[in-house]
Amino acid sequence: MKWLSRKEEFVLIAVTCLAEDAYGVSIREYLTKNTGKYWSIGATYDVLDRLVRKDFLASISAEPTPERGGKSKRYYRVTHKGSRALTELRKMETALQVNGLKRVQRTGEIG
Repeated sequence: MKWLSRKEEFVLIAVTCLAEDAYGVSIREYLTKNTGKYWSIGATYDVLDRLVRKDFLASISAEPTPERGGKSKRYYRVTHKGSRALTELRKMETALQVNGLKRVQRTGEIG
């Protein structure tokens, strides 16, 4: 499995949660709202492009609309590979947390 950066993980989660409404601006707004941190549109698209290159996301252009001056939105969806990467990441995080908690319970020490 290719490792995911934390930003890549957050973007994959956002795309999963937004489902059919996952396009650049909605993804950025979701991330800003749910992380409490500012996400620039450029940084968001940088991560989206990287995830498409890694085949964790697929993108498709919608039909152009008059409201957008004839421009189309690019929608994203998580691929099977991206879904597997998130699942494996969750398993690793859970194992690390469980092992850490066992150590704390056994020794009474944190760290």
